[in-house]
Amino acid sequence: MQPTTTPLFFRPGNRGLGALALAALGIAALAAAPIFSVWANLFGGGTGDTWSHLSATVLPEYIANTLWLCLGVGCGVIFVGVSTAWLVTMHDFPGRRLFEWALVLPLAVPGYVMAYTYTDLLQFVGPVQSGLRESFGWQAGEYWFPDVRTLGGAIVMFIFVLYPYVYLLARTAFMERASGMLEAGRSLGLGAWGSFFRISLPLARPAVAAGTALALMETLADYGTVAYFAVQTFTTGIYRAWFSLGDRVAAAQLSAALLGFVVLVLLLERASRGRARFHNTTGRNRPHPGRRLSGIRAFGAVLVCAVPLLLGFLVPSGILLHMALVEGDAQFGARFVQLAGNSFMLAALTALLAVGFAVLLAYAARLSRSRWPQWMNRIVGLGYSVPGSVIAVGVLIPVTRLDNWLAGWIASWSGVNPGLLITGGIAALVYAYLTRFLAIALQTVEASLGKVTSSMDDAARSLGLGQAATLRRVHLPLLRGSLLTAGLLVFVDVMKELPATLVMRPFNFDTLATQAYTLASDERLAEASTAALAIVAVGILPLIAVSRQIAKGKSAQGC
Repeated sequence: MQPTTTPLFFRPGNRGLGALALAALGIAALAAAPIFSVWANLFGGGTGDTWSHLSATVLPEYIANTLWLCLGVGCGVIFVGVSTAWLVTMHDFPGRRLFEWALVLPLAVPGYVMAYTYTDLLQFVGPVQSGLRESFGWQAGEYWFPDVRTLGGAIVMFIFVLYPYVYLLARTAFMERASGMLEAGRSLGLGAWGSFFRISLPLARPAVAAGTALALMETLADYGTVAYFAVQTFTTGIYRAWFSLGDRVAAAQLSAALLGFVVLVLLLERASRGRARFHNTTGRNRPHPGRRLSGIRAFGAVLVCAVPLLLGFLVPSGILLHMALVEGDAQFGARFVQLAGNSFMLAALTALLAVGFAVLLAYAARLSRSRWPQWMNRIVGLGYSVPGSVIAVGVLIPVTRLDNWLAGWIASWSGVNPGLLITGGIAALVYAYLTRFLAIALQTVEASLGKVTSSMDDAARSLGLGQAATLRRVHLPLLRGSLLTAGLLVFVDVMKELPATLVMRPFNFDTLATQAYTLASDERLAEASTAALAIVAVGILPLIAVSRQIAKGKSAQGC
């Protein structure tokens, strides 16, 4: 029996392009365009001698600070993430079940929010130094106290915000390794430390490298923290070249240099894996029972797990809550509702479009018999590794030219100048968000769609369903949970995104993120607390979902 619905996407036995393939190709091209736009301006001449001035004055400082940030954050997240993952996975101690899911909570706190809260806590007039002076009778200049608004302070902020990337992946790797390997190690005389360094850590090395690469890419993408701490990096240089010097080409050239750092991080992550492959050949994959700790060892384990949770989530959240309730936000009310509405509108619109585009891309790759859709999806995936400031520059340069051309054409045709149709509204900003965060939705949808067996497609075709109807009536109901998760992840990332929003937001259009940054930059931390606390509260939502997945995965593993 022939299908009654004409296939719209790929014709059976034909590798030609269908409607879905063309749509997927267009989406991939739009997502990759900002990145290629940045590279295209790498060798372009800027306005005046801007690039020469930057090269001779601040560019060496940008490079040095960026390298030190990557080195410090990389070492820090590996130490904190691996140690906490090893403790909660391979040991049993008081509070372990709480730490299993709570250690991911610092991901809900944006780096720039951490910077604001710890500046308020540790500055000269803050509660810590004021308490020390009152307790010991010290006067200004009679004691030394570390300055948090330095390069070292920025590194510490990033470590306690980003270590969960390593924690999550390392913990998964530790859980998946067969207990038979550890038993074999013990039979050879290896103790706890020997098993860790000679068995578990080498097996988890790819996961640790991937988590570290994610943390470093987030570090390179940050603008709020380094700008607030006056640490000169490529992101602050891009913003300065764009707005202070008015040279978009110089901003694009700095963006290309920053993109080179991102590529270097990805290459190092790939090289760290080498050609090593690890397989479980023992036939045993039951979870490790966990070594029971007591006494001073149990106390040490609790302390190691409690410190990053305390410094990365509880302290900043507590400070924000205290400022919002006690000191109050003079702008709380209609202004806050407007800011929240702007943030939620942008996040919801981007999440809906990202999920829809991800379904089209993933389904096109599933139906295709060639490899080009897979390569196309990998190109789309590069967007998440590109900092928001770079994407903003890559979007604005070609879109502004298109906007000016459209305005001129309409003016010549109608005699009325319509102004900037794309960059004057939120369209260009949503485009930048999609370029940056579409990869999150695509990876989630691809992973879930890969679990749907091809026999379901065959059964649907045998019942007369075309490929469009199969997607609508078979796959989408099965993907409902994953689509919700993908949309939620994109929603939260858009809520926290600062660099692209600062560069591309329309005139007199602010969000919770830009409001928190602007008020904190003016040293109005109490007024910034409400917006920052709202961002943190929204960021907790996907972490609850992640924690549930961790619990389900452990339960399934124990079956």
